[in-house]
Amino acid sequence: MDLKTNTIAGWALGAGMVALGSAIVGTMIFDGHRPEKMGYAIEGVEEEGAGGGAAEVPIASLLGTADVAKGAEVFKKCAACHTINQGGANGIGPNLYATLGEAIAQGKGGFAFSDALKAVGGNWTFDAMNAWLTSPRKFAAGTKMTFAGLSNPQDRANVIAYLNSQGSNLPLPAAPAAGAAAEGAPAADAGGNVAEAANAVDADNRAETGDIANTGTPASGAPSVDPEAQRKGARND
Repeated sequence: MDLKTNTIAGWALGAGMVALGSAIVGTMIFDGHRPEKMGYAIEGVEEEGAGGGAAEVPIASLLGTADVAKGAEVFKKCAACHTINQGGANGIGPNLYATLGEAIAQGKGGFAFSDALKAVGGNWTFDAMNAWLTSPRKFAAGTKMTFAGLSNPQDRANVIAYLNSQGSNLPLPAAPAAGAAAEGAPAADAGGNVAEAANAVDADNRAETGDIANTGTPASGAPSVDPEAQRKGARND
């Protein structure tokens, strides 16, 4: 094999090695595996399902079945910052004895409440306490409270019942009234007579389809036979 042929073969072999190396490097740089999350985020758009969950259950509907003992267990998460016994000292957070019913961010042995919480105003009602325990930062933006909140409504109800038992003892709010009648049921009239209302709806439906009988009675003296038919009968006679 002459020198020219060897040179051509060498260049071809070299080119093949370069191409193979480029392919390997390219695979390492541009990994083609499927991403864990498809698509890309768009600022200002919430993820699907965010904020679209079931409606929040009113706290009044849960307090009637709240468990004070379970509330005491959940309150252990708060014990690092709060005491709750009568006459207890303030710590990182204020003593919480008899808090329900008190004015928000006032008293408590001169505890230094944040301006954000002072600006809320009003009293610690059951609803206010529920909102606070759900998210302190949403309840009072700028609060010094670093606790993220309790996401479970029943846990909040249990804690509120426990707080109420510690010096407040306020009467529990009445549970909300049950919802309206099932959709599609015939509405009652002003006198509450559902049957009559249903009959009226049925009569309207039959009138629209033409399927309604002539149930009227003839007026006094009116012929009981069609006059034309009576004349034809007379001629036949």
